[in-house]
Formats: sequence, C-alpha cells, structure tokens
Amino acid sequence: MSSRRSSRSRHSGVSSRISEDQINDLVSKLQDLLPELRNRSSDKVSAARVLQDTCNYIRGLHREVDDLSERLSQLLATSDTAQAALIRSLLLQ
Repeated sequence: MSSRRSSRSRHSGVSSRISEDQINDLVSKLQDLLPELRNRSSDKVSAARVLQDTCNYIRGLHREVDDLSERLSQLLATSDTAQAALIRSLLLQ
C-alpha cells in the first residue's frame, strides 16, 4: 500500500478498501458514459485510458459551460429589459 493511501486511511479513521472487481466495474461504467469510448465496449481499453479520457471530457464540459455562460451574459447585456426578463424566466423553470 502506498504511503499516500495509508495516510488517507489513517486520516479518515476507516480503512476503505476497494476490490479490483469494483474498480473494473467503475471503469466500465465510466467508459459507458464517454461518447468516444461508448461504442468500443467490445475493444479492450485500459483503465488508464478511460480515466484520462474522462478527465479530458470533464475539462471539455467545463470549457463548454464557461463559454455558454459568457454567451448568455452577453445576450442578457445586449437584450432589452423585456427580453432579458423572458430569458431569465425561462432559465428559472
């Protein structure tokens, strides 16, 4: 066990061990969630690849949210009061 894992266990007060089967199941579930890997279930993809692609996918989603938030802010800033109120009411539904 790595020193990082053992120190984590000591800090939490509980030794939470996860089996290799559980890890494989979780990696498989992640693979099913990733669009670029979803259709490759018959192909063997390494856990490291699935984790790396998951991180990249989440980063991409963050960028997309930031971009959409910026675009919405610009739209609200350039809209008249009635349009802005309508957009806000639609977002709150």
